[in-house]
Amino acid sequence: MNKLNGLDWTTLVLAIIGGLNWGLVGLFKFDLVATIFGSMSVLSRIIYVLVGVSALYLVFVVGKFARK
Repeated sequence: MNKLNGLDWTTLVLAIIGGLNWGLVGLFKFDLVATIFGSMSVLSRIIYVLVGVSALYLVFVVGKFARK
């Protein structure tokens, strides 16, 4: 049985945060990351990049989540 490791959990949480942020942008034109860290500040850009890399990671390991 495959268990999720720390990297799996981290990428999953980051992808969920990114998805929720995009939902807020789409529904209310409200970017939570930009509100907290500044619009296109270095920190917000790092967060956006981490969310994107997390999504790419999840594309390649999605089968691991489906296995029992």
